[in-house]
Amino acid sequence: MAKGGFVLAILALVAVHSLAGDPSPVQDFCVADLNSEIFVNGLPCKNPKLATPDDFFFSGLDKPGNTDNKVGFNVTLVNAARLPGLNTFGISIARLDYAPYGLNPPHTHPRGTEVLTVIEGTLLAGFISSSPNNKLFLKTLHPGDVFIFPVGLIHFQFNAGDSPAVAIAGLSSQNPGLIVIADALFDSNPPIPDDVLEKALQVDKEIIEALKSHHKV
Repeated sequence: MAKGGFVLAILALVAVHSLAGDPSPVQDFCVADLNSEIFVNGLPCKNPKLATPDDFFFSGLDKPGNTDNKVGFNVTLVNAARLPGLNTFGISIARLDYAPYGLNPPHTHPRGTEVLTVIEGTLLAGFISSSPNNKLFLKTLHPGDVFIFPVGLIHFQFNAGDSPAVAIAGLSSQNPGLIVIADALFDSNPPIPDDVLEKALQVDKEIIEALKSHHKV
């Protein structure tokens, strides 16, 4: 390979890595020190000599989450903060529970792609591509079905049945983040000015006030 081609290949590899998810580990493991006051991009490591099997273990995803809330949904997220051994590995896992006709509202994970596997029930799952297309990708899922939600895109799941549903999600970040669209718009701190919401949503102030009031119920 010519020198110029080699340099371009190296730059391409660097560019691809820079667009990847969480940083890759450079050692066997980096168990998170949850008591450290040091602030880093991720979580600081404790001395590997002090690591124990429990640092790599979590129990409880067999237990249903409490779905007695206004949307009929609960998520049990296992990230590096709950399973310290996940630190630097760029993954997390979650159990999702849905009451009958429960909804995981439209939301995004700014730092992680999600792969969803249905365990029980029937889910209507979808995501929306970015502007200008805003295309809805919608699919009815049954036990054993798998669906992907690309990183950063708005997505949701709705239990389309009259019995509880359960799914397991894997995410490509140890801390994928969560932005629930309705919460961000109507329950920010401090609040988004009504004039902004009126213009953005193209509705009257009375509707904005009603949406805010209903959202807090």
